[in-house]
Amino acid sequence: MSETAIRAARRSVGDNLATSTDPRFMAKSSPKQRPAPASPPSAPSKELHVFPNPAPQRDYTIRFSIDEFTCLCPLTGQPDFARFVIEMVADKTCVELKSLKMYFWSYRNEGAFHEKVTNTILDDIVKATQPRFVRIRADWNVRGGIFTDVVAEYRKKGWKPAPRVDLPAIGTDA
Repeated sequence: MSETAIRAARRSVGDNLATSTDPRFMAKSSPKQRPAPASPPSAPSKELHVFPNPAPQRDYTIRFSIDEFTCLCPLTGQPDFARFVIEMVADKTCVELKSLKMYFWSYRNEGAFHEKVTNTILDDIVKATQPRFVRIRADWNVRGGIFTDVVAEYRKKGWKPAPRVDLPAIGTDA
């Protein structure tokens, strides 16, 4: 069938013909798909990268929230989901965020008990950054009707935090 005849048939039948499975009315070439890259732009990794702390002269808190952590239950192979909050007071180095993301991604296909994976993550962050302080809280989604929260801390020997300063709330007389 000629191209002119196809156009005429489309006008007479309407748009429904464009979705026909009749090979005479299907597009002559399929849409181009983007080729897969030779190497993926990012991949899971257990390597944590660091950079120099821009303000090592003071204690300040860096807080990371990782809302989509996934690993596998080591007994059933079922996925376990958690939200991690990491609070740290850096010393000489800080952890680089993309490497932290790839690090957390690396657990996706690993079997791990909640307590083990939380403490392993703490150990790896301490090893990479040698901070003054780190607290990790892992809030695990319910399994068998039980919520599990695991909190692990590291404090550098001899480090003492500055005394807490409580400021009045805005709009109150104090």
